[in-house]
Amino acid sequence: MGKKKVTTQSGESSLKEGAAVDAAVAKSASAKKSRRVQDGKVFINATYNNTVVTVTDAKGNVLAWASAGSLGFAGPKKATPFAASKVISAITEKVQNTGPKDIAVVVKGIGSGRDSAIRSLINNGFNVTSIKDATPVPHNGPRPVKVRRV
Repeated sequence: MGKKKVTTQSGESSLKEGAAVDAAVAKSASAKKSRRVQDGKVFINATYNNTVVTVTDAKGNVLAWASAGSLGFAGPKKATPFAASKVISAITEKVQNTGPKDIAVVVKGIGSGRDSAIRSLINNGFNVTSIKDATPVPHNGPRPVKVRRV
């Protein structure tokens, strides 16, 4: 099999490597620490299967997001109002240091988590300035089925 070569690191090279690692850690920590955001938007997508909440700043840059599925809810429990309120509390924990206090809420979808998500936002200390419903509505609907001939 042969002998394996053992190399030893000199003091200078280990110091340089340690400094590089420290710089990378400091850079990642500074990248994670974002600036304070005063106002932003909260997008709530409530479907029959899940509830997804995204928090952005005024420009639209995502600050945090969470869904009922990412919190561990499975199956039909993901679309419940209880799951939506738990998603909002998870979002509150994520953005409590940097996140917006004054928010505009944009709700999309017809799931059962819509109302409880908005109520939970208000109860968790957010100042809701506006609520907009962005649920897509078909103008004329799909093409009708071809007439059956017997």
